[in-house]
Amino acid sequence: MNRQSTIPLAARMAGIEPFHVMEVQNRAFELEAQGRHIVHMEIGQPDFSAPPQVIEAAVEALRSRPLGYTPALGIAELREEIARFYRERHGVEVPAERIIVTAGASGAFMLSLGALVDPGDEWLMPDPCYPCNRHFVRLFEGCPRALPVDEQQLYQLSAAEVQRNWNKRTRGVLIASPSNPTGTTIPPSELGSIIDWVRSQRGFVIVDEIYLGLNYAGALPTALALDDEIFVVNSFSKYFCMTGWRLGWMVAPARYVREIERLAQNAFICPPAPAQYAALAAFRPDTIALLEERRLEFMRRRDFMLPALRALGFEIPVTPTGAFYIYAGCERFADDSAEFALRLLEQAGVAITPGIDFGSHLARSHVRFAYTRALEGLKEGVARIGRLL
Repeated sequence: MNRQSTIPLAARMAGIEPFHVMEVQNRAFELEAQGRHIVHMEIGQPDFSAPPQVIEAAVEALRSRPLGYTPALGIAELREEIARFYRERHGVEVPAERIIVTAGASGAFMLSLGALVDPGDEWLMPDPCYPCNRHFVRLFEGCPRALPVDEQQLYQLSAAEVQRNWNKRTRGVLIASPSNPTGTTIPPSELGSIIDWVRSQRGFVIVDEIYLGLNYAGALPTALALDDEIFVVNSFSKYFCMTGWRLGWMVAPARYVREIERLAQNAFICPPAPAQYAALAAFRPDTIALLEERRLEFMRRRDFMLPALRALGFEIPVTPTGAFYIYAGCERFADDSAEFALRLLEQAGVAITPGIDFGSHLARSHVRFAYTRALEGLKEGVARIGRLL
């Protein structure tokens, strides 16, 4: 017997669940290796490559720069570009000194929660929500408390719910607008009320704005326009189509930046240098013009998928206004969304994400579709689902 196998892992690991969508993707890849054609609607990854301007900037950086360690908070040029982006796109003045460039948005969550979470602290978040959020809180010995939300609340927390559920152990709230998996947004007035309440309780607010650029119902203001004493996380992965470059950023209140810098120095040393220099080209006017064309293409895909899925019998009571996801009720076809997703994959060759990835509230009756494939592929996927059903 291997004596090492009898030594238990850290207790926190009991609360860290697999990222189920990645397991769906792995099975899809296995089927493709066997010669099957799979329509991928499971992963939240744009099918567009990084903009050519970004790629060219990366090549130039590789040729002309040593690309050693950078400052832990990111290169000054990129922090200034992000500050200019907030000023020109959102009309908000965010000093570059408050901007922390990170190894993906995941790095931003780890740094912010690492700085804010004490063992036993409770953090409020909606259920459903992005699965890693609760795991990041658990990683630092906090207690994620997911509050059930449904279509009546646009699958988002309200200020009233935050007040009802706040107690002496509560440290903060973690919310996303637009959200994954529902694609819904928090109305600015409601978001402002949430921030005001939490601030009145001397708590923290972290707002995930990873999908802020992918909005289809008019310009969506950043939460920083409501309050500058909050933490805002963003990413180059979704709107900027740079998933594998692993680059994100966080805006933090000025008084916490030095503390987060110390944590970043120890956790990551610095964000990826090639990606940082490449990202300088992400804010060029011609790059933004291209990204806006892609945003409109995502909207066209959403406008196809919504009526098509509803016609098949999926329950979609709320029209998503952002991101590139549709959160759909599948109770008409199955009483277990995980088994349903597996059946679609194995029998129809369509990969989607079961609701279990995003929490427990109504998870068995919901699935997520990602419209991150060309329209022709989405049409093929819907047709396959229709034939199976």
